[in-house]
Amino acid sequence: MSGESVKVAVRVRPFNQREIDRKAKLIIKMTNQMTMISNPDAPNEEPKKFSFDYSYWSHDGFTTTPEGILEPVPGTNYANQRTVFNDLGNGVLKNAFEGYNCSLFAYGQTGSGKSFSMVGYGPNKGIVPITCDELFKTIESNTDPNKRFEVTFSMLEIYNEQVRDLLTKDNPKGGLQVRQNPKLGMFYVENLKKVPVGSYEEIEKRTEQGTASRTVASTQMNATSSRAHTVVTITFDQIIKQENGETKKSSTMNLVDLAGSERADSTGATGDRLKEGANINKSLSALGNVISALADLSMGKKKVMVPYRDSALTKLLQNALGGNSKTIMIAALSPADINYDETLSTLRYADRAKKIRNQAVINENPLDKLIRELKEENDKLRKALEGGGMISNEAGLSPEDMQKMRKEMEEQIRSQLLANQQMLNENVQSWDEKLSAARTETNAIAQEESKEVKKRKTVPHLKNLNEDPMLSGVIFHFLDTKETAVGRKDATPLPSICLSGLSIQKQHCKLYNNKGVIEIEPVGGSSAKTKVNGMPLVARRILTNKDRVLFGSNHLYVYINPTKDDAPKDLPKEITWEFAQKEIAQAKGFATGSSEMSKEQQIAQEQILEILPMVSEVNAVSEELNKYKSFEVVLISAAAQEGLAPTKTTSFFGRKKKNEESRVMVKMKDLRNGNTWLWERGKFMNRRYMIQEMYQKYLDGEDVLSIQKEADPFWEPIEDMLIGTANAFLQSLSYALDFDDKLTITDYKAQEEGFLYINIAPCTASGKPLDEDYFVENANELKGKPFHFKITIRSADVHKVRFSKGLKVKYRVYKEDQLTETKLVTGTMTPEFNHSRVIAFSKVTQEHLEWFETGSITFLMYAKQEDSDGDPKLQKLTTRELRQMDQIGNVAASGRRGTIFGSEAIMAPENNAHVKTELVVLQRKYERLAQKEKRMQQVCEEWSKKPPEEQQFDAFFRTVSAVANSSGTRLKTRVQLLNKDSRNGHGDDDTISLFVFGEDESELAAAADENNGFVSYDKVSKHHFEYEKFPNQRFGQVNRSSSYDEDSLASVDLAPFMASEQENGVDSSVGTHKSRAKLKNGYKTGPTQKRSRSLGNDKNGVNSSGKVTEDNGKEKDGSSACSLQ
Repeated sequence: MSGESVKVAVRVRPFNQREIDRKAKLIIKMTNQMTMISNPDAPNEEPKKFSFDYSYWSHDGFTTTPEGILEPVPGTNYANQRTVFNDLGNGVLKNAFEGYNCSLFAYGQTGSGKSFSMVGYGPNKGIVPITCDELFKTIESNTDPNKRFEVTFSMLEIYNEQVRDLLTKDNPKGGLQVRQNPKLGMFYVENLKKVPVGSYEEIEKRTEQGTASRTVASTQMNATSSRAHTVVTITFDQIIKQENGETKKSSTMNLVDLAGSERADSTGATGDRLKEGANINKSLSALGNVISALADLSMGKKKVMVPYRDSALTKLLQNALGGNSKTIMIAALSPADINYDETLSTLRYADRAKKIRNQAVINENPLDKLIRELKEENDKLRKALEGGGMISNEAGLSPEDMQKMRKEMEEQIRSQLLANQQMLNENVQSWDEKLSAARTETNAIAQEESKEVKKRKTVPHLKNLNEDPMLSGVIFHFLDTKETAVGRKDATPLPSICLSGLSIQKQHCKLYNNKGVIEIEPVGGSSAKTKVNGMPLVARRILTNKDRVLFGSNHLYVYINPTKDDAPKDLPKEITWEFAQKEIAQAKGFATGSSEMSKEQQIAQEQILEILPMVSEVNAVSEELNKYKSFEVVLISAAAQEGLAPTKTTSFFGRKKKNEESRVMVKMKDLRNGNTWLWERGKFMNRRYMIQEMYQKYLDGEDVLSIQKEADPFWEPIEDMLIGTANAFLQSLSYALDFDDKLTITDYKAQEEGFLYINIAPCTASGKPLDEDYFVENANELKGKPFHFKITIRSADVHKVRFSKGLKVKYRVYKEDQLTETKLVTGTMTPEFNHSRVIAFSKVTQEHLEWFETGSITFLMYAKQEDSDGDPKLQKLTTRELRQMDQIGNVAASGRRGTIFGSEAIMAPENNAHVKTELVVLQRKYERLAQKEKRMQQVCEEWSKKPPEEQQFDAFFRTVSAVANSSGTRLKTRVQLLNKDSRNGHGDDDTISLFVFGEDESELAAAADENNGFVSYDKVSKHHFEYEKFPNQRFGQVNRSSSYDEDSLASVDLAPFMASEQENGVDSSVGTHKSRAKLKNGYKTGPTQKRSRSLGNDKNGVNSSGKVTEDNGKEKDGSSACSLQ
């Protein structure tokens, strides 16, 4: 494909203040035309490289002049605004004077610096104003009397596929129509205002007028400016006198600031059933498809359909992309690691665009010929209209289809007639007349602005704040009368400040000027929503300089008193939209400080600040349309989401990595029956966009209240509700111990919703419990061996009756993609699940051990929801009344609860579980070391009692060293319990275990192997000792235990720790002496039957008959005693 390629430039901006605060890392590097991006999550990975026509480094290496202009520091490669214009803007100007159509469009995510490059801020003017300025400088320098110039200016905005003229207040419902010229094949905007301009100053005034229109519209229509495309079109005509008449050389310059290019999949909207119904990304998606198709054509592919008709934007950019235009694209890049995915997406987008080839031609035609052709075409169109559109029925169409087609053709013909007639009329009125009329209008705008500027210096006023910095400080309301009413334009009398949009009442509030002191007061009896400094306005109060005032859901202002600076000293010099939104978030209980936050927590904070005003807006629509739905922002742990399957960024240890600890979601609640739904952030933003569209149709008079529920963005089919989660931490498995506990079920606000009774225990492959004395002191002993454990979910208690319709539990173990769920138990608040499952690891690896040590299993408790009308009494209340009741109920139940980030969050259940397990492990180690110490004392005592001639030091040293260097071998031996029935010859065998240390350790272990793991007691009796119990440091004394592990002969006294047993509903008196060691609430407990503390010689409590007795050796009738085998 011949032609000229689209020129592509990329530009990287400096860190913004948020990125500086969070200590963002730079991921972009530039060398000449090469741009490289590094993946922050893979620092050892080779950076991805892209080559463009221009790579502009504007990240650092600059200084600010006294005039505020950014200039490069000598020796740096900083590219300032003039550098960018010299490369790109000059090319646009040159092409325009040669008669070519030119297009320049900026692409990139919101906040990446598109507007700075295109328009600029303050004295750092961007490409558009510099181009316009240089255009008129060149015109003024013209000395050719046979050449004259005509420049027209238009400015439009595309939002939600609707085209709005920004230079007029009279836009039709549904926006202006985009039509196609049947002769030229080009698309144009019908009835778009084109203003003749004669100087750069006039363009500047018209641009300010368009910007003000954008601000008003974005507030009234609840539109987000970052989702709108702005197109400035400058038509530049050169009329040249020649001997045979006049020739017109015409150039159309399209300067396009595209909407933010946030990827649709990154917001999580992919799962929304109504995703296809929203236009939120339609224009950009269509633009991407057009660029891809044109890139394929340039690579030689055939039969490629370029989908220009898929959106209003791509229709208007048809010439710019693949058509008659010389086109430049500037891609704006964010330098921060937090935006890696979006920046990489932008680079790939730009890389495709550079493959497009356009067919630009000089637009030069004799004026007489143009006029003659227009008249001839009009005659043909009139004849076609009189002939019914010249439709024949050769295709066999039905009368209805024929009528429909005829109507469509007639509409197209009429619109083309009007367009042609408009062009002819333009040639009837002289250019000077048109320019004079436009200048009269422009001067009136300039005079009004001049008066306003003077007034701002002396009169207290309200200045608007907007998410887009370019739209802030555009609207001013002066408070120079004793009383200023705020309300809607349909109010009587007409308010001084007329606002429209969500939550604006006819009589909203009033402001009073008492000798320069401004007071604000809500209108009595009105439910108007007004906030001052983030807090609801409930009574009359004085405003101080820099106070932030929010009217309704969208009208945000800062109060400025130029004559009295009584603002608090801790306020910033300039109040921004972001500052005001943070303040509103803080008032709602969200923490907004970032000094102690991780990068991931700061991301969550940004998302919360972004989504909070959207939630307020959607709640306001719900109230106005009476949808009985309420919305709130929630932070949900990533592990507590059913649809979350393990990914490369997910920890398999039951808990998420830090970058996935929590996720910003929105909870929708049906106020009539209490049903709730959790929406991903992206799904909510998608729905919010559709709700905006629905509300706009409502304002336009369309019936949106009787649509089918499947098409209603407020409706969602019934789904199970996540009540809360409970975490079982697995450290006990590292030592092959059971974990038996009552887990607290907590919701996303960390409020208790009930309890779950579970057991996690090592077992055999068939699920049978392991030998009662099985225990590993070092977790590494499990490595390389098969391991099985059993998860048992016994029952649950929930606190709320409405959950009794049906309850079930879901959970995921280790690397499982699918969730395992219990049966659904209905009609009770105390379901018995009796669910068990054996988990098998064929060979334990280090990763398994890490999971045991630091991981957990998250149990998700779900409740069944039913679609019902709820309480009939509630049907008579409005959504606003129900929301107020719901808010009062929430505060009464739980009080205000802030959202906690970072170090403020305390995971008490996790810490307690780990501490309890460590306590048991230390107890085991203490038992072994105590026995080792006793054995060492025994060896020394035996040596000291020998006659001097038998005290061989070498032999003694060898024995002591063997004991000291031994880690001990655990062996089992058998004893016989003598119970009440022993006189009848009946007795019970019992097994005990003990450690052996020293030179005979290997010999005894070999003997045990030959005897099915047992060794005769007479061989190990000297290794059996009485010793002090594990000390209870918490209570400062050693207590005898009534609950100890029968695998050992000493145990920590658990009685002081077991105060929570009754609270947890566990009967600590229940147990059998054959139970193996378990962790109850994280602590190891054993049999409750009282047992002898020692077995061995007389010194250790053995009576002369060879019986081991209780109570210090005093034998009682009917008491249990042990005889040795």
